[in-house]
Amino acid sequence: MPIMQTLNQQAVPVKIWTDDIDERSKEQLLNIASLPFIHHHVSAMPDVHVGIGATIGSVIATHKAIVPAAVGVDIGCGMLACQLSLTGNDIDEKSLEKVFNQISRDIPVGRNQHANERALADAALPFDARLMIMTQKHPNLLKSFGRFSNWVNQMGTLGGGNHFIEICLDENNRVWVMLHSGSRGIGNGIADYFIQLARKDMERLMVSLPDRDLAYFTEGTEYFHDYVEAVHWAQEYAYQNRQSMLDLVLAGMRRLLPEFSVSNEVVNCHHNYVAIEHHYGEDVYVTRKGAIRAREGDLGIIPGSMGARSYIVRGKGNPESFTSCAHGAGRKMSRTAAEKQFTQEDLKRQTEGVICRKDKGVIDEIPCAYKNIDIVMANQSDLVEVMHTLKQVVCVKG
Repeated sequence: MPIMQTLNQQAVPVKIWTDDIDERSKEQLLNIASLPFIHHHVSAMPDVHVGIGATIGSVIATHKAIVPAAVGVDIGCGMLACQLSLTGNDIDEKSLEKVFNQISRDIPVGRNQHANERALADAALPFDARLMIMTQKHPNLLKSFGRFSNWVNQMGTLGGGNHFIEICLDENNRVWVMLHSGSRGIGNGIADYFIQLARKDMERLMVSLPDRDLAYFTEGTEYFHDYVEAVHWAQEYAYQNRQSMLDLVLAGMRRLLPEFSVSNEVVNCHHNYVAIEHHYGEDVYVTRKGAIRAREGDLGIIPGSMGARSYIVRGKGNPESFTSCAHGAGRKMSRTAAEKQFTQEDLKRQTEGVICRKDKGVIDEIPCAYKNIDIVMANQSDLVEVMHTLKQVVCVKG
């Protein structure tokens, strides 16, 4: 059964789809609810946990204003999944190890990017003209890109942290490809640049905030339109980045596995983004920070940790969540805490049966550092219905 509690200590209520929430996350949600432009209420998904300024797992509808830190620093981060015609009978451990190695060769991870001769220029260059206009108007934006200024070479790369590429089997033993990534360093640079501009705006206008990371732009101010343009650019770049990685993964798999086709619709959805939507009688900006859109009929992807189940879902269009749902299991402890508490042997036990890295470098991503995905799913049964249940057999981490 779903669980929802409501906080009513600020200008608008906060509706939370879990009772597993820490006090700092509640404080962040109440801070958001106190802002003068919040529309109707704030929603928090069952994977909610502390973020920068705004909680991860929050859905924020606003009148004529956007909080850049609520959109997040990995603008357009999201998921992609597709079902193949292959079944578990077509693969074995030896072939999956080859697939793991092939993906690791073909797709740069962490801070790496494609070499010039392997850059996916055809996929990246359509973004060139708009980026040039942005950087001409904001020449200091180039400085924020730092070592990631070569955004063409970043196209089709995974990144680090909790980003991943997985080969999975569903409840019918069908093979799926699933991956998680965003707008890479270029999106991060855009976010950092505009967050700093928003903070300067608040100082110049002498706006008092409960948290400096809740600095915002309002319609009609100097940088509002520029931020909207930049964030949409990064969202579209992130969408194409996931599609480009899928193309590389499928090409590698075709060299190693029996002939197959992509037999179902590809699901490609953001979970860090902002969009104009109509809710409770008004057109508003909806920021989903670690949440996916779940209108009636929308397909979405809710991954567990690297040792747990993941879900392909269909939205129910619940208006109380602003037609949204959780984007994953959600962390229950920080990366530092996980590294201190768990060992490499713990990681091996918790990822048994999955071909993946099992070294110290990914202990921070150990499954026990995350909430129980099945409890998360139970708490949002009024938001989505499960279409497929996936279990990974290969996981390439960022």
